[in-house]
Amino acid sequence: MAEYIYHSKQWPSFSWNEQEVQALLGEVRHLQGKILGQMSTVGFSVKDEAHLNALTLDVTKSSEIEGEFLNYDQVRSSIANKLGLEYGGITQPDRDVEAVVEMMLDATGNYKMPLDEERLFGWHAALFPTGRSGMYKIEVGRYRSREMQVVSGAMGKEKVHYQAPSPDRVKKEMDRFLKWFNENKTLDLVLKSAIAHFWFIIIHPFDDGNGRIARAISDLLLSRSDNTSQRFYSLSNQILIERKAYYSVLQKTQFADGDITEWLVWYLNCLYRALQSTETTFEKVRYKSIFWEEHAETVLNARQRLMLNKLLDGFEGKLTSSKWAKITKSSQDTALRDINDLIDKEILQKEAQGGRSTNYELIQCKNKNE
Repeated sequence: MAEYIYHSKQWPSFSWNEQEVQALLGEVRHLQGKILGQMSTVGFSVKDEAHLNALTLDVTKSSEIEGEFLNYDQVRSSIANKLGLEYGGITQPDRDVEAVVEMMLDATGNYKMPLDEERLFGWHAALFPTGRSGMYKIEVGRYRSREMQVVSGAMGKEKVHYQAPSPDRVKKEMDRFLKWFNENKTLDLVLKSAIAHFWFIIIHPFDDGNGRIARAISDLLLSRSDNTSQRFYSLSNQILIERKAYYSVLQKTQFADGDITEWLVWYLNCLYRALQSTETTFEKVRYKSIFWEEHAETVLNARQRLMLNKLLDGFEGKLTSSKWAKITKSSQDTALRDINDLIDKEILQKEAQGGRSTNYELIQCKNKNE
């Protein structure tokens, strides 16, 4: 069997095709600058909304990559509360959601702070507040003391995808990684985020949660590269979309002799696509701001504000009175009263195509294109 990259004599001196990587890095940096430039021209409300959207995606999608599904509204509400942002949600976050949010806010909000053992242990403890991963008790807030394999398949038919360095090497490997992380000032920070992600995954220093912490490390360095704690794009969301390719390139590069060009090219392309999708969501956020400016003086109740925000964020499926009643935990009569009031105020309208049930949609703002 081929040896893993950490067995190489070059480890951990990585190499790559400079020409290929620099060309891609230049494209990423250009688009990154363009988005930050767009954000600098808009008001605080649009920036806050974009920041809230990106962080919510980062937290939920990073967990989803590992097969753990967090409640989107709880995550959004928790982030809004911790950032002091107004959010029209009525969801009380669970303790595990609060802990994961705290980890991400520390990574992105305190991006200028050094990364050390204690900080990583704090993140790990936040991911596993009960000391368990599912049904299994794990070592929390410290490096693993056991062998670590990444496996898949049914019991007795497991396929080993990766064998991490032995536990007696972990402390030494992490000391070297953290020294590089805190002391290397020569690498471009976007490129550094790609290398740090891969390096940490290879060491696999914890019993569980290594992928999520690797992505938090990437986000910390991307915040440094943007020189702001405000996040306007989500790398984790794009990784989830491309999850199969993500695991494939990691698995392939773990057998490299030190040349990680393939990983860097994939990572930079993935980040570029994350930035591209942000350009699209920026328009949605901008329109939401215009909508609320136009209706600043309109009298609305909490249920109406909740549902209007859901419609502006991209409500899935058709809006009916029964869905309204279910989401707002109100009666059918109350839902119809809320909807008819918004129709009278020229905010909602019945959809043109009929059908067995009546569907409703937003009326476009008058100053949408201003």
